[in-house]
Amino acid sequence: MAEDNKWLIGIDIDGTLVHDDGYLSESVLAQINRVRDLGHHVFVATGRAASNAYPVIKQLGIDTGHAVCSNGAVTIKLDAAHPKGFSIHDIKTFDPADVLARLIDTVPNAHFAVEDLDGGYRFNKPFPSYALGDQNVETPLEELLHHPVSRVVVLSPDHDVDQFLKIMDEVGLQSVSYAIGYTAWLDIAPKGIDKGHALNQLRDNYNHTSNRVAVIGDGRNDIEMFQWAQSLGGHAFAMGQAPEEVKMAASAVTASVTEDGVAQVLMSLEGLEFIQ
Repeated sequence: MAEDNKWLIGIDIDGTLVHDDGYLSESVLAQINRVRDLGHHVFVATGRAASNAYPVIKQLGIDTGHAVCSNGAVTIKLDAAHPKGFSIHDIKTFDPADVLARLIDTVPNAHFAVEDLDGGYRFNKPFPSYALGDQNVETPLEELLHHPVSRVVVLSPDHDVDQFLKIMDEVGLQSVSYAIGYTAWLDIAPKGIDKGHALNQLRDNYNHTSNRVAVIGDGRNDIEMFQWAQSLGGHAFAMGQAPEEVKMAASAVTASVTEDGVAQVLMSLEGLEFIQ
């Protein structure tokens, strides 16, 4: 396939590729394989850390190329010969001291974690077992502040999303990028870093120059990725169960994850270029 005819496709994991329980449907898997066999570039673009993302990437049968992790702060290169199955291609970091100090003052009962350069986490209070992966260690809060990190994660059981959004507006996190999940969950990345930024770097790396770009996601951390794809003349699909503000940011809404929305988009890939 000529390079100009290839699609660049970025797909979120949780709530997009897989169900809440981690289930990946055969229909989605078949369509991923179909478009990859046609020569299109398929990149996972997830908020998960690399070690958490890799098992899903492996399940998809993707063993070459790249993937975007940690909401764009980490890009990995898939390598079957590497002991982990991947190596770090690029990593963006920031000093967490200032933002953590402000958040600790504002939501002192929250659970805080930082993602280190090796992909492991340090946290001060327990997180859900699935959230931080296997490589994590509990540590005093003070010790989270003093090393460069690729991400800060905040979980606040005392607040719902709307309350947390209001608090974050009051705190004013101009020095970093952040996205809030379905619950009172906050992901903080280096300033200007998001899934769209990382996918754009891969687009340059793969010499992809056409507007054949499509992205699919379901969360607030996908909105910048949607904006990036649309700025190129591409397409952004929100999953059917996504929050309303995520749907509003997309160019179209597909079916929910339980109805194989990703598969429905990929089945229609060849016709997307005719949709304005």
